Amino acid sequence: MLHSLFATSYALAAILGGFVLAAPGFASSSSLMDTDALENDSRSHQSVEGLGGQRLALTETDPAHVAEPPGLDIRPGNGAISPFLELAMQEELNNLMGRFEGALLHNYASAQPAELALGSLKTDEGSLSASLGGAGLATPLTHPALETAQQTLEDWPELIAQRDYSSARQRWLEARRALWNAFPVDQSLAQAEVRAMWLDRGTIVRAGSEAGLEDVFDRLAEAGINTVFFEAINAGYPIYPSRIAPQQNPLTRHWDPLEAAVRLGKERGIEVHAWVWLFAAGNRRHNALLNLPANYPGPLINANRGWAAYDRQGRIVPVGQDKPFLDPANPEVRSYLMRMLQELTNNYDVDGVQFDYVRYPFQDPGADRTYGYGTAARLRFRDMTGLDPAVLSPRNNASLSSYEQRRQRQLWQRWTDFRVEQVSSFVAEASQMLRQQKPGITISAAVFAKPTHERVQKIQQDWETWAKRGDVDWIVLMSYAMDTNRFEELIHPWVLNASYGSTLIIPGIRLLNLPDMAAFDQIQTLRDLPVSGYALFAADNLERGIQTLLNATQGDAEVSHSLPQQQPFDTAAERYQALQREWSWLLSNGQLLMNEQRLAQWASDVNELGEQLADLAEEPSHRKLEEVRSQLDQLDRVITADLSVKSQQNQYRLQTWQHRLTTIEHLLAYGEKRFIP
Repeated sequence: MLHSLFATSYALAAILGGFVLAAPGFASSSSLMDTDALENDSRSHQSVEGLGGQRLALTETDPAHVAEPPGLDIRPGNGAISPFLELAMQEELNNLMGRFEGALLHNYASAQPAELALGSLKTDEGSLSASLGGAGLATPLTHPALETAQQTLEDWPELIAQRDYSSARQRWLEARRALWNAFPVDQSLAQAEVRAMWLDRGTIVRAGSEAGLEDVFDRLAEAGINTVFFEAINAGYPIYPSRIAPQQNPLTRHWDPLEAAVRLGKERGIEVHAWVWLFAAGNRRHNALLNLPANYPGPLINANRGWAAYDRQGRIVPVGQDKPFLDPANPEVRSYLMRMLQELTNNYDVDGVQFDYVRYPFQDPGADRTYGYGTAARLRFRDMTGLDPAVLSPRNNASLSSYEQRRQRQLWQRWTDFRVEQVSSFVAEASQMLRQQKPGITISAAVFAKPTHERVQKIQQDWETWAKRGDVDWIVLMSYAMDTNRFEELIHPWVLNASYGSTLIIPGIRLLNLPDMAAFDQIQTLRDLPVSGYALFAADNLERGIQTLLNATQGDAEVSHSLPQQQPFDTAAERYQALQREWSWLLSNGQLLMNEQRLAQWASDVNELGEQLADLAEEPSHRKLEEVRSQLDQLDRVITADLSVKSQQNQYRLQTWQHRLTTIEHLLAYGEKRFIP
């Protein structure tokens, strides 16, 4: 309501030439915009960087373009290994062993019946070791690479005690290399999961035609990708013909890539989600491709001068970054974006829409480098508080009284909260509109995996609220890291320590400059965590090495899996059957340990839950759903208290099973919201 009410006063302000507000931090002018500079821009694509025509020197790296460095950058040499590093190296190697063993188990169990056979019971030494009757498999759950790694861990304390750091480092690296080299990548390791790929503008432009794009989709299908985030709106340009946008991307005017993508996706069983830039309205790198001046602000701001947001110095592009942003508080901006989303989903049968750049640009409040001072935002905040936010600062001013310092901090927090709300309210409004217009559409948001406080202060992105409210169906984490250790640090707070109801968390992996086995290891890590899939950034970086790995491990066209967003209950049942097969194989080979008196009842309960999940998938209802949830909870307690595995990786294996049960719970919540009235 506030946005619609404000539209009239904003339009009046534009007619009158703009209000004049105190803005001591804005270049040399106190007006909200430099009309002369903007008019010059609209004629000749010149810069609207500053109110005084300032040019921006790119002196820093945009944080949005940087993957997190390795968490464990272990190199040969005799460098000391601190107690902290010692534990981290042990844990990393132990976890890799767990993933390796899990891949072996997945392979051995793939042909095993899902139902646990109850023909006969036999005990090992008459106590706690028991297995169920059935055809045993001769292959043990071991491998020379596992044995080498285990020996390294056993020798580790002595190596550290003797300060033989060179040998410790070398053996650790050799053990990791042996596990990676021996990883069973010649077999299918996929499960029922989201396997998404961002299909970027550059790849689309290089395709050049539907025939070229067909080759891209063929490669994605061969790699087992089942969901594509197709870059439909980038830097203010739709990649398709639009009646609303100022212009289509000049590099695709001779064809309609989105129309072709939807058709190609349906032919291959690949969902196509329109990937849409929201508040980022231009891109200096894109300007170079179009032979435009570097400072060209993009077609939206060029045609609508009052839509721009600014930093406190009057620049629309913050220092070190390359994208101007729209003002999310501007009702005209919000209306335009809503109409673009409506047009897109009206004209194209996309399966989903992904919101990207649903934030402000990166800022550094501690250095007094902040953003969001668009005309509309400043006027609205002044109406609320009586103050122009441009006069506020996040830094303490020692010359002020303690009372005034406290008041300034409170006002600054109100300004931060105001900007957060502009983004969050748009997400809620856009999601509601899309669901009304196209019921069943999947709405996702590409977001940063940074800690909440840092993210809210620096980019005003409060995606946890969107997830908990159910504004989006998926949160796709841009959890880009150069090794698995750092990758886990980024995602664990969101996938292990928090719950978001019916919203699924889909971590993202950046392929650029990431070694093939490191990328594959991150995928395998996710398969052992309580998540429903992953997303790879981007098609432009799908090189031959990682393509070959994906083709072999998840690209088997003869192996079909349920798709979580289409069939969440079938996916839950399928994932549970995979667990049953693992337990069945371990029991048949005497590898699963449980008190003999409890084993038969546990096996019966396991089979019963499998039947309940299959029944729920066939005919969903609230009653069946609650029965399944009750049985899941009971099974989880048994794993925690009564079950163990004959393996050095016993704890890792039990934890993985619990994570997979949690994933099933997430899928049930997702299915309940979408498919049970």
